[in-house]
This record gives sequence, structure tokens and C-alpha cells, in this order.
Amino acid sequence: MKFSDLGLAEPFSRAVADLGYEIATPIQAKAIPIVLEGRDLIGCAQTGTGKTAAFTLPMLDLLIRSLPESEQNEQRQPKRPPHPKGSRPKPRPIRALVLSPTRELAAQIGASLDRYGKHTALRNTIVFGGVSQFNQVKALRHGVDALIATPGRLLDLMNQGHIDLSKVEILVFDEADQMLDMGFLPDLKRIVKKVPARRQTLMFSATMPDAIRELAQEWLTRPASVEVAAVSTPADRIAQSTYLVDRNRKLDLLVRFLGDTPRGRTLVFSRTKHGADKIVKHLEVKGFEASAIHGNKSQGARNRALAQFKGKNPPVLVATDIAARGLDINNVTHIVNFDLPEVAETYVHRIGRTARAGAEGSAVSFCCGDERGLLRQIERLMKMSIPVEPTITGFEPTEPVNNGPLKKKGGGGGGRGRQAGPRGPVKLQTSGKPRRPRKAKPSGGSGSSGGNRSGGGATATARPAGAKASGAKKKRHRAAV
Repeated sequence: MKFSDLGLAEPFSRAVADLGYEIATPIQAKAIPIVLEGRDLIGCAQTGTGKTAAFTLPMLDLLIRSLPESEQNEQRQPKRPPHPKGSRPKPRPIRALVLSPTRELAAQIGASLDRYGKHTALRNTIVFGGVSQFNQVKALRHGVDALIATPGRLLDLMNQGHIDLSKVEILVFDEADQMLDMGFLPDLKRIVKKVPARRQTLMFSATMPDAIRELAQEWLTRPASVEVAAVSTPADRIAQSTYLVDRNRKLDLLVRFLGDTPRGRTLVFSRTKHGADKIVKHLEVKGFEASAIHGNKSQGARNRALAQFKGKNPPVLVATDIAARGLDINNVTHIVNFDLPEVAETYVHRIGRTARAGAEGSAVSFCCGDERGLLRQIERLMKMSIPVEPTITGFEPTEPVNNGPLKKKGGGGGGRGRQAGPRGPVKLQTSGKPRRPRKAKPSGGSGSSGGNRSGGGATATARPAGAKASGAKKKRHRAAV
């Protein structure tokens, strides 16, 4: 279906034409007419299927209809016109709220609103953490029609009195399943309570777990349902493969792979933030230019890393799963799963960063012995086997094969509670209280051995056969217990 046939207002049809878009993607063709009707919608679609335009275009269309006629066809001005002294126009209320799990995804949604609404007078802004709130509060004070926000910073500014959600007409949850995975559910509930009950609600999610369906029943009213490109179906143009490798040789294998493979932009996924930093340091020692992006990095550092990665001489970008969604960068040729993800669906999101906009890409995974179970989960989800590359001599895995889910590392080597650590069971000795004396068997006869304390220590001495246990032994036993 062509965009011109979707019923969008002229400013948005013109903006889409300026971008060179002619044919709508399946999620856009199905979702846009439903949203324009004012109905609630729950959509299941992966990142990379064009779902951002599926809700931003009709959302802007609905917002411009409620503007005064004198402003509907007004061209957006690069700068706000000056106001006479003593006059302060009443700021516009926030009429659309888009919630996003990550800063990068929020920034991309904001960029989409700028592109699609460039021929209108609609205003929008983005609020997220990791940066100063000064400019965000300044933009809010002038008034915006649409607000894109991450839940944490939104609640913070609400508590400070900078944001009022009482006039919201359209509420959008983007990547709802990821927001639940990141623990945002309590924040989302507090936000929903501040939004009018009579509203249009749109919920987009890459997967449909039971928790998402329960929230849809609670927050949406008789929603229409659209499902396109299930998360278990990666792009056909992605060549996937796996290397079986020893965990301690993964860094060396990565260096070898990057040096021997003709490649363009390369994105490496690590399971942990510390692991990402470790990979970057190792690559830099080996002469590769690399940078990291994860939750412990400031927003300025994350923006700089992404800007370099989009540049002419991109470094190897090492990221945690915050980059698995919402990272829309063209010409990413290779994805390397340095660590396999613990959730199978995340694998599909990761490799979806390549083979975008009709291009081709490669996805390579490093799998050690205790990750075999994660590999099986991924293959079951996609209903296909991932080809295994020939094992490289000297890189063979030595860990025991674990075909079950990966167990999270805890306190140690099989002991209970704090008595066990990474080096195995540790004898618990409480300060100030002697431990129970060890019993020593006599060389002959029956009976148990008694213990005498000397100098604060505990020694074991054999008791003659047939000797009766004294009351002192019982006292020592109670003291030790």
C-alpha cells in the first residue's frame, strides 16, 4: 500500500515523500488507519519493521487536527518568534506522551517526529536521564505538543512540578516488553495514574508475554490487534554461524576474527557492562580502535560513541543489550555475539542491527561449553539450526557442556550461604566462640573421645575404654554449640 492511500494529512504525506518513502511496510499499512480512527491498538512488531512511523505519523495527524485552524498549516519556524515585552504566551499542554525504555530509542523517536512534522507547527521534545535537565525543562516551559520520555526522568520532572500529564490525549508504550524486562513496571503504573482515563492508548511490543497481555487488558479499551514479523523470524539476508570456543580464548578469537574478516561497521555484544569494557581494552592493546556503550556510560559518552560509529572510520562498537533495540544504523555488516544472551528473543533483536534497508549482513556467535543450552534455546525459537564453523586448533572448549539454561553465578562452590565462596567450602569460625571439638576415635575399645581445651584452642584426647562421660564434657559441648 502506498503512503498516499493511508489517509494522512497533506503535510505528512509531503514529509514522507521528501524522505523518499512510497510504499508502507506491513505494520504501517495495518496500524496507521486504525490509529487514525482513534482506536486503541496493541501491535506486535520487531524493531526494524518501520513501527516508529506506524505510530508517529498518525499520532501527529491526530494532534494537528485539534490545533486552531490558523496554526494547522503553519510552517515550523527554526526559532521561536520574539514576544513583546511583558507578554508571555500560555504554553501548550502535553497532548501526546511516548514512553521508551532507552535513551537511544527515545532520541530516534524524537528525530522521527522532527522529520515527519517539519511542515507543521507541532512541537516536541525528549526527556531522559544521564544529562542535565536544564535544556529539557526550558523546552517544556515553552510548551510542547508531544513528549518522548524514559520513565525515570519523566517521574523525576513530574515530582519537581515541571510536567503535567492531565491533558494527554494519546499515550504510547514503545517496546513495552523491554520496559518490563528492565523493571519499569512500577514507574509505568505511577505514570498511567496521572494520565486521563479517557485517552487513546497504543502499545507496541516485540513479544507478547502474559504480562503484556494483562497490561493491555488493564490499560487499553477494546484494542485492535496487529501482529507483523514475529520476533522468532530474523531477516533472511543475515548469514548466521557459531564458533565453539573455550571461554578463556574468546578474546583471542575475537581479535583473530576481526583481523581476518573483510568487514564494515562491526557491533560486538557483551552480556555485562564490565565485560564490554574489558573487550574494548583488549582490542585497543591489539591495535584495534574500539569504544563501548552501556548503562554505566554517561549520555555524552554514549552519544560520542554512536557518532563515531556512524562516521567514515567507525571503531568496533562493543555494547550491552541496550543497543539490541532502537539502534538504527545503516551499513552494519557484522554482528558478533561475544556472549550469548540469556533470553533467546534478545538474540534476534541483536542480529537485527544488520541487514537493514535491504542490505545483507553476517551474525557470528562465540559459544563456550556452558552456553550450549542458550544456543539450543535460540535454535528452538527460530526453528532452525545455526551452522557451526570448524573448531580452530588451540581454541577448543574445555568447559563441561551444559545443555540447560545458564545458571547465574552466585556465592560459590557448592556450600550453603556464606560458608561457601569461589574457592570452595570455607569452615565457619565465629569470633569469641570456640567451635565444637573434633572427636578422635581411640585406637582400641569402644566409646567416644573427650576434648580438653588449652590456651583457647581445642585438642582431642582419647578417653580410656569404659570411662564414663563427665559433666565437664557436656558443658564444653553446650559452650561449643
